[in-house]
Amino acid sequence: MENTIKVERAILNITQDDLAKRIGVSRQTINSIEANRYVPSTVLALKLSQVFNKPVNDFFKLNPDD
Repeated sequence: MENTIKVERAILNITQDDLAKRIGVSRQTINSIEANRYVPSTVLALKLSQVFNKPVNDFFKLNPDD
């Protein structure tokens, strides 16, 4: 899976720490999601959707091999 979380954060001009606090996770979790080392739960994906005011599919994309 690929994501554009870093781009979405830049659009909102917020740091990893700001985003982490908004959705109730650690900054390291945001870093891991952005680096594609961690796939968030549905709950976290929906919280990100609320912060970015976009559907989950706008910032998470499946790879052909997923």
